[in-house]
Amino acid sequence: MNSQYAALLNDNFEHFPTEIPKGIVKRVLEGAVTVDDASELLKCDPGVIFKFADILKASLVGNSVSYIVNRNITFSDNCTGTCTFCAFKGHKGFRMSVDEIVRSAAGAVQTGATEVCIQGGLMDDMYLEDYCTILRSLKSRFPKLHIHAFSPMEVFHMSQNSDTSIGDALTTLKKNGLDTMPGTAAEILSDRVRREICPDKLTSSQWLNVVETAHRTGIPTTATMMYGHIETMTERIQHILTIRDIQIRTGGFTEFVPLPFMPYNNPLGNRLMAEGYFATTGVEDLIMHALARILLYPYVKNIQASWVKLGKKMAQYALFCGANDLGGTLMEESISKSAGAANGEYMPPEEFLWIIRGAGRDPVQRDTLYRQIVTG
Repeated sequence: MNSQYAALLNDNFEHFPTEIPKGIVKRVLEGAVTVDDASELLKCDPGVIFKFADILKASLVGNSVSYIVNRNITFSDNCTGTCTFCAFKGHKGFRMSVDEIVRSAAGAVQTGATEVCIQGGLMDDMYLEDYCTILRSLKSRFPKLHIHAFSPMEVFHMSQNSDTSIGDALTTLKKNGLDTMPGTAAEILSDRVRREICPDKLTSSQWLNVVETAHRTGIPTTATMMYGHIETMTERIQHILTIRDIQIRTGGFTEFVPLPFMPYNNPLGNRLMAEGYFATTGVEDLIMHALARILLYPYVKNIQASWVKLGKKMAQYALFCGANDLGGTLMEESISKSAGAANGEYMPPEEFLWIIRGAGRDPVQRDTLYRQIVTG
């Protein structure tokens, strides 16, 4: 049990909402909450859930809210994938050269970025060595720049293309400069759902294998969940608890990021909208951030609210619902925008400070591993 809350547990739960059964509170504090517990929690008024999540958040990070100065570099929209939720594939028909990737990173470094996040489409002529060339080119020019790159799907794809194991591919990537990985391509870790929305993507067990192997190799990752399409609430809960169980085994997740499905400009969204479903509601999004905080407590310390997906004002309110991080400046974000996100491609550090202070929180600039960066 988290030592910071052992005293509260012994104090007859008086700091927690009385609407939540004490048995559930106890199991949350012990990191042993179940699917049934989560389902019972969802019967509570949203305000109760938000309050509970906010208390848990405060026990881990206090009043601080973090952000990172970074840049997204999406090096190609060419992709062999058939994901029905994608609005990005072939959107502009581009592929950056290594020199162009380096120039993009140089611009980020000049503006104070500490991280570049690099991802691209799946291509038949991209091999492990091609990804390593990108890494070596960046590290030779910017040895202190943190490279957060290549989703589990990309790692799976490059290992298949190069006829090598996942473990050998990750070891090689790390030796060539990979620092951390984005935990994207998770979507919903339900093969029932994946067979319909991304039938050619790696399976749930394959995603888990890539991520756990990365952690054992010394490569931390984020974790994500794309929700709000054809999955059930139980499948969302099971997804989050799967992330918790991995974290218990490896400790390799730096953060969890709930990502609402963007239903515009893609086949899956077109189908759902034709059936009268348009998108998640704001309350639903806030509940998912709060639920993530509760189910992942105390193992995953950081819950990120994506300002690109939620919008700046909704992301700010998520800071009262268990979230403690707003992500990055990005400087270039085209995947969400192509799917209908209307919140821009860049937010300057000054605006992060404005939003965080406006919520009565203490802003902290961080690096990828959530270490505070002292500025000025």
